[in-house]
Amino acid sequence: MKRLLSLSTLYPNAQNPRFGTFVARSLEALAAREDWDVTVINPIGIPPIAFGKYAALKNAAIDGTENRVAVHRPTFPLVPKFGGRFNPAFIARAVLPLAAKLHAERPFDMLDAQFFYPDGPAAARIAKELGLPFSIKARGADIHYWGAKSYGRTAMLEAGEASAGMLAVCNALKQDMTALGLPADKISLHYTGLDRDRFRPLDHTQLRNRLGQEFGIAIGEDDALLATTGALIPRKGQEFVIGALAQLPDARLLLVGKGEDDAKLRALADELGVADRVHFLGSVDHDLLPIILSASDAMVLPSSSEGLANAWVEALACGTPLVITDAGGAREVVTSPAAGVIVERSAVAVAAGIEKLLAAPPSSEDVAAMAERFSWTNNAATLAEHYNSILEA
Repeated sequence: MKRLLSLSTLYPNAQNPRFGTFVARSLEALAAREDWDVTVINPIGIPPIAFGKYAALKNAAIDGTENRVAVHRPTFPLVPKFGGRFNPAFIARAVLPLAAKLHAERPFDMLDAQFFYPDGPAAARIAKELGLPFSIKARGADIHYWGAKSYGRTAMLEAGEASAGMLAVCNALKQDMTALGLPADKISLHYTGLDRDRFRPLDHTQLRNRLGQEFGIAIGEDDALLATTGALIPRKGQEFVIGALAQLPDARLLLVGKGEDDAKLRALADELGVADRVHFLGSVDHDLLPIILSASDAMVLPSSSEGLANAWVEALACGTPLVITDAGGAREVVTSPAAGVIVERSAVAVAAGIEKLLAAPPSSEDVAAMAERFSWTNNAATLAEHYNSILEA
């Protein structure tokens, strides 16, 4: 078996069990192939004085074996909001002794970073010290947000140049990476996976009753039910969905997620007079998400930027069409009217897109067929092929 050491600041932990689950599922699927042994180092940033959520995070920095993957969670010094420039160095300093110890005990064949910044530059430093080839994966926000900062762009370009290869979650992101200055000939595509046992069309008849009981919501038989899944942050554009709801008097919105925009979005719902039809569900149990999606008439996510959002694929797999903006790999997912519609990023356009779907809804079977190419088995096979090509070069 070949041995991979994966560095990922995106990874679930006891405090944030839904954080970076797509990274965990991908690496677990790779480990399940039995030709790769996978070890993860998930560095967790903790400020000098750990208070509030950081105190809980510090307690979640626990090592263990999770679904056949050995996971180590060292901590590194974090300066919230202002420490972005220094995070790669802090991560490398915290991780290198552990990585060197693990490498000495059982040598690794290669190293990878599951997020381009700060993971990528940190991985470049660690790989150089250990004498290992390394790969970096780009997911969207890492390129678009950190690439807009001069220090982030410089660090990413240096790491990309030193890497043996890179991955992008969609072709649109590969183009963005190339525009940033990263070498196109080093970048391969790596689409997300999907848990098909969990995300599939469920019987629509009783789902709304169950959701009503679960969350205390009175959902009428004739109500249009909309879902928006994602962190409550400006980039995801929940404000435009709430704005659209003001133009859709018979619709209800289920907002799944939590984040810094919570208070702002609640105030907007009050201001527009739709607060009784906007339901803030927070972070939900992963087994409830397919029920929410299957019960909904559309999944609406007007993001300003994305890679290829797992939320898109999960909704399609549940037979729920999309109303999304032309962000990232949207056109690589919405390739047929059955998948939904792509709209401009405004409340008026979002409302029009929803009305178009409600007027002529595609069958759940046709929608679900649009997600057929996504699976964690395919994801792991592509990942293994990418790593093997690096080792065989």
